[in-house]
Order: sequence, then C-alpha cells, then structure tokens
Amino acid sequence: MSARPGSSRLKACLIGLALLGAAGAVLAQTTDDNASALETEAPADLAGENQQTGEDPLVELPRTLEEAREALEEVEASIAVTDERAGELRTEIDELEGDRGRQNAALIAAAQRVELAEIEIDDVEGRLDQLIIEELDVRGRLDGTDAEIANVLAALARVSRNPPPALIVNPTDALGSARGALLMSAILPQLQGRAETVSADLAELMQIKDRALAEEELLRANFSVLEEEQLRIATLIAARREGMQGMSAQLDEQERAALALVDRADDLKELISQLQERAEAFDVAPGSDQVPRLSDDTIQMALADTERTEPAIPFEAARGWLRLPVSGEPVLDYGANDGLGGISRGVAIASAANAEVVAPADGWVLYKGDYLNYGQIVILNTGRNYTLLLAGMETITVESGDFVRMGEPLGTMGSRTIGRTATTGADANDTPSLYIELRRDSEPIDPTTWWADEAETT
Repeated sequence: MSARPGSSRLKACLIGLALLGAAGAVLAQTTDDNASALETEAPADLAGENQQTGEDPLVELPRTLEEAREALEEVEASIAVTDERAGELRTEIDELEGDRGRQNAALIAAAQRVELAEIEIDDVEGRLDQLIIEELDVRGRLDGTDAEIANVLAALARVSRNPPPALIVNPTDALGSARGALLMSAILPQLQGRAETVSADLAELMQIKDRALAEEELLRANFSVLEEEQLRIATLIAARREGMQGMSAQLDEQERAALALVDRADDLKELISQLQERAEAFDVAPGSDQVPRLSDDTIQMALADTERTEPAIPFEAARGWLRLPVSGEPVLDYGANDGLGGISRGVAIASAANAEVVAPADGWVLYKGDYLNYGQIVILNTGRNYTLLLAGMETITVESGDFVRMGEPLGTMGSRTIGRTATTGADANDTPSLYIELRRDSEPIDPTTWWADEAETT
C-alpha cells in the first residue's frame, strides 16, 4: 500500500501540474499572429469541442506546486464524517449495549471494511502512478516537436512578411513565385501533420486528466469509508471500555504487574518468559506435541463465535489460518539479514500511514506499551505456550488483560517507521512498518506458513 490520503491526492495534483506545463507550452506556440491564417483544422476542431462543452479542462488544475498543496489541504479537510452521521453511528452502537457478541462482530466487521478500503486505496495509488508514467510519455512527445513546430512557424512568418511576387504583376519574377509555391506546398502538409499530432496528444492529455480526476473521486470515497469506520471502531472500543468498568481494578493491577516485569527484563525473551509465567492466571491449556486435527468447517464455525472468551481453536490447529495484522508489502523475511548486524527473528510489513492493525489470532494481551527500542508493542498470549509480538505501532487501543478475537483492532500505525522494527534502505523512516514475531516457549519460530491466504481473510 501506497502512502495514504495526503500523498495520493498530491499525486493527482502533480499530474495536473504536469498537464498544464505540457499543454501550455504547445498552445503558446500556436499564438503567432503571422501564422494565424494558416492554422489547420485539427486544432480548430479541438478548440471547438471545448467551446461546446463550456469548459476548459486545462485551466481547472493547480498552476503551481503551492496551489497543488493548498488544493490537497482543501480535499483532505473536506473528507470528514459529518456530525449527523457521527450521531447515527453512536446511536447504532448504543443499541448494541450489553450485547458483547454483537459488539465484537461489529468491531471485526469495521476492521475488515477498513482493510478493504486500504487495499482499494493502494490499488488506486498504483493506477495514479501509471497515469503519471503515461502523462510523462505524452509530454515527452510534445516536447520533442517543439523545435520542429518552431521552425515551421518561423518559415511561415517569413513568408507572410515577404511573400513571393504575383506572376501577373511581373512575369520576370516567375522563378521567385515558383519557389514560393514550392515552399508553401512543402510547409503546409508538414504543418498539417504536426498539428494533427499535437491535437491527438492534447486530447490524450485531457483523457489522462479526466482519468486522474475519476481516481481522485474514488480516493475520496474510500477515505470517507476509512474516516467513518475508524470512528465506528473508536466508538465501539469506548463502549466496550464502559461495559468493563467493573473489571477496571483487575485490569489496572495486571497493567502494573506487566510494567514491573518490563523494568526487570533485560531482553525480549526474558520479558516474554516472565509474562508467560503470569499467563497461568488465564487458565490457558498447556502446549502439546500432538497437533489436533480439525476440519476447515469446524475451524470456521469456531471462529464465527463472536462471544468467545478464549481461543476458538488450539493454536497448533491455526496454522494457515492466521490473519495478517496489517495490509502492505513484506520488507523483511524471517532469518534474513536485518541490516542491523543480526538475523531477523521475525517478519516486517510496510504499511500505509495510519493503517489499522488487527489481531492475527485469538489471544490475551500480555503487555502493551513501549519496550526498549521496539516502539509501541503488543504481546499476545495465544495459548499453548505460543506468543505473538507486534511492534512499531503509534497508538494501541487494547489494554493488558484484554481478550481479543482474530481480526479485532489492536491499534494503528503512524506515518513512518517507529522503533527498531525493520530495515528498508535509505528511506527506512519514510514508510511505516510493522514487525511481527511468533514464539513458542519464548523462542522465535518462522511464521511464514501460519498466514492465511488474503482471499480467506478479506
């Protein structure tokens, strides 16, 4: 996934700027008064079409980078959930009060809609990138005809200022008249061909501009979905917190105990080991060397239970079912050189800015918060001595002791890489990335084969 709202709309604006630069340069070449009488039909037809539609598609776009940025800010400011719609969302959620199953289902569904919108935005950004390439190609063709058109217009201007003599006035100038006729017969077809080429290129530029505007409208629609669903998620989480007020003292105690362990632990392995010792309070079944055999239908039915308060299936049976916690592109594989002088014990996914992060599996939150140079992390106890670590988030919306179901929101990414999560080259801090570790008995294992296909999780 590409950058999120800001960069996407800026791309659309920059396309507009490039179109203006290319089209303006060509149109300026056709304004020579001395050549106006020799204009060809192709540009005239093009101008006629613009007059009939009552609009000039080239003057609607920003003319400077500063104007493009201002337009970007206006678009971004216009994408917001109205107070009326926000009230409707709160009313919908209030109707779920006391129904934990429906609240959980709504939370997971909202996270899925956010993920789908993020995927669509990434696709649109890819199409905008292609439009930029197409626009640059057309602009290159137009730039290549600059010198030729200038030479032709200059020759026409010279002819108009010093026309060949008329044969009937002075027959002795027949040679000059013939030369002038030959010159005109050579220039006019050349100008006609160039004008037709320029006309076609300008028409293509306008088509690219129309496509860019259509993509921007699609971006607006998807950003509106993101805005609304993120508000829905925040409201659902707040409602769930209100419903858990009676458990606040117990959760606070778990939070204090986890922070005390963080202060004592020297490394991540020690922290997870100590947290796992406390996990006995969750009454989690111990690990087993025997992998339970469950049919796909059995697993799907278990995961469909939104009121569950413990993992739907034993974790060993979840191989091939785990949900990727964030949409994006892999930037670090398990066992690869981490670029920091060591070998990666996990994987990293480059995401869009502010992307939603969801639980890859059912589990209890053992710890959430800052840890060493990992930034904001969440450690999930998924049962049977397995743990999942997610690092690099900017905000976390769960609390220590929470039980989260697969697909429920855990937090959001920031606008750049946070903490020592992944190495992505010279621009490592320009793209947010989520670092993920899967551990058994506190030892990291390769999570590659545990993920479900995207089609099964969206």
